[in-house]
Amino acid sequence: MSTRHAPHTPRITATAPDIGTNEKAILDRIRIPVLKSLATSIWRAKLHLQFTGWLQYTIPALFAIVVFLLYGLAQLLGGGPVATFFGIVGSLLLAVTLFDLVTVKFRLRFPEPLPERKDDLGMFDLMRSRRSCRSFQTRKLTADDHNELLRSVQVHSNEPTIGQSPVRFEYISAPLTVWPTVNATEFLVALAPKKYDRLAIIDVGHRLQKIVMDATRMGLGTCWIGPGADHASIMHHLGNRFNPEVDQIICVCAVGYKSGYTPIFLRIFNAQLSRRLPLSSLFFADLQFQTPLDVGASPFNQFGRTFEICEWAPSSYNGQTTRCVAVTKEDERGGMQVERFDFYATTESRYYAAVATGIWCANWELGCKAMGLYGHFARLSAKERAIHLENGLPP
Repeated sequence: MSTRHAPHTPRITATAPDIGTNEKAILDRIRIPVLKSLATSIWRAKLHLQFTGWLQYTIPALFAIVVFLLYGLAQLLGGGPVATFFGIVGSLLLAVTLFDLVTVKFRLRFPEPLPERKDDLGMFDLMRSRRSCRSFQTRKLTADDHNELLRSVQVHSNEPTIGQSPVRFEYISAPLTVWPTVNATEFLVALAPKKYDRLAIIDVGHRLQKIVMDATRMGLGTCWIGPGADHASIMHHLGNRFNPEVDQIICVCAVGYKSGYTPIFLRIFNAQLSRRLPLSSLFFADLQFQTPLDVGASPFNQFGRTFEICEWAPSSYNGQTTRCVAVTKEDERGGMQVERFDFYATTESRYYAAVATGIWCANWELGCKAMGLYGHFARLSAKERAIHLENGLPP
C-alpha cells in the first residue's frame, strides 16, 4: 500500500472508453446492419456523455423536452387540463435539471457540514446504514480522517488472505473519470496480479469491504466502482505505482463526505439499485439451489443477522450474484449441526462476481465475529469440487 498522494497532474480530457465485451456481445445479436450501426452509435454517445459527466443532466433535459413537445401538441388540440399538466411537469423537470447543473456540475452551492461518525452503531446496524454515495462534497478529507482511512487500509492489507496472490490498494487524490458518482476526488484503487487468479479477485472484495465498513463508521461516504471506471484515467494518476506488465486494476472505491446535492437522475438510479432479493433466494439447503434455507431454525439461527447483512452486501449494479449453501452433518446426539457454508457465484463473470463473493465473505466474517462465532475461509478440496461438478455447480 502506498500512502502518497498522486503527483499533481492536469485532469485528462475525458473520452469515451471503447465498448466493452458484454456490450459488444449484445450488439452482435442485432442482425440488421442498419439497426446495429444505429445502436452502436447510440451506445457510444451514451458512453461519451457518461464519462464526460453530462449523462445525469442530459437524460432529465431530454425528458423535459419531450414533455414540452407534448405540451405544445396538447395546446394545438385545444389546451385544457392535459396541456396544463404537461406544462407544469415540463417546467419542474427543467427547473430541477438547472438546479442540478448549478449546484452539482458547476458547484455553486452553500457549504455543507461534516457528517457525524457512527461509533455508536453495532456492526449489523452499521452495515444496514451504509448506502452507495453518488454525490460528494467538494472538500478533501481532513488530515485525521485521511490518516485513519490509510491506517484501515494498512491493517486489512496485512490480514491473512484467502488466496496466495498479493493484492494491494493505492490511494489517489485526483478527479478520476468515473461513473455514476459525481465530484469524487479521493479513491482507493484495488490492484491484483495481471495473471488471472480468481482467489485474488475474491481477496480484493474481502479486504476492501472491511475498509469500506471502517470508512462508514468514520461517517464517510463510499461508492464501489467497477464497469464505470475509465482505466486510462486511473493509470495516468497512478503513474509509476502501476506496472501494466504485472498489475491489473480490479475496481476502485470513491471515498469522501456525502453531499446532499445529488442529481435527480442519480437519486432515481440509486433507488432502483437499492432493491434486494429475499433471503429465500440467496441461502439454500441443497446444492441444486432448490430448497431455501430456514435461517430462523436451529442450528442456523445462531448466525442471527449475519444472513441479513449478506443480503444487503454491495455488488456490481446490485446484481446479487452470490449464493450460499449450508452444509450440515449429524452430531453425537443425532441432531444437525453446521459443518460449513459454501459461497458461489451465479454468473461466469471473471471479475465483478468474484469481487461480490469476496464482499460476502467479509460481511459473513464480520457478522460472525459480532455474534462471537469464529472460523476460517478455505477453497473446497478436489473431492468436494468434483461432487459439486456432478451437481452442475462451479468447482
